[in-house]
Amino acid sequence: MFGLMVRFTCKDESAASAFDDLVARTGELIRVNEPGTVVYAVHRVDGRPLERIFYELYRDRAAFDEHESKDYVKVFLAERDQYLSSIEVDWLDFVSAKGVDVEH
Repeated sequence: MFGLMVRFTCKDESAASAFDDLVARTGELIRVNEPGTVVYAVHRVDGRPLERIFYELYRDRAAFDEHESKDYVKVFLAERDQYLSSIEVDWLDFVSAKGVDVEH
């Protein structure tokens, strides 16, 4: 397994709404086209209306690389910055999970 967690902070409420729309469009394409993407979860943060947390889990590094190569992901990466004031990325070293079929 290969994973990451990303905290996005939007510039303002209007930017947060536009970012959510971009995320929704991209997320649908990820669900349909990426069997190697095991989990791609997007969360709003309670009490912090401008923050979003992404939790991404991929079958392996190759599946992540495949995800990053998709045209719709490249569009997301190119368009997201106009809505954001900060991005924090944590690369994760998978240990264990419940509810995820993994070979470890």
